[in-house]
Amino acid sequence: MVGLVLVSHSAALAQEVAALVHGLGFDQVAVQPAGGTADGRMGTSVDVVADAMRRADDGDGVVVLADLGSAVLTAKLALEDADEESGGGAPGTRVRLADAPLVEGAVAAAGAIAAGGDLDAVAQAADSARDYRKL
Repeated sequence: MVGLVLVSHSAALAQEVAALVHGLGFDQVAVQPAGGTADGRMGTSVDVVADAMRRADDGDGVVVLADLGSAVLTAKLALEDADEESGGGAPGTRVRLADAPLVEGAVAAAGAIAAGGDLDAVAQAADSARDYRKL
């Protein structure tokens, strides 16, 4: 099953979005919050994100969502580090960074995961959340 990583500047926000996903009935989805820094401060950490990616990946890949611009940069660095560790092989090809809002993208991705979607389908579902209209 595809995993999901939520990158936020706030550990509490990432944890609550993960709780929302599970609370909406997607409790079988492997959602890993990756919020804040390793020492509990506000911000993002390549190590925190990389660790969450490893925990979320059961072999089917991982979709990563981020809250703000520098969280995207941190996620990209974690992806690059994973590529370097594997010699440019598997980890980078098993991870997709979605261009989606954090909450809506997480819910859309979780729905696709629960429906048995592969990595590309889950990433596409998350990306489609960019266009959700509320009014």
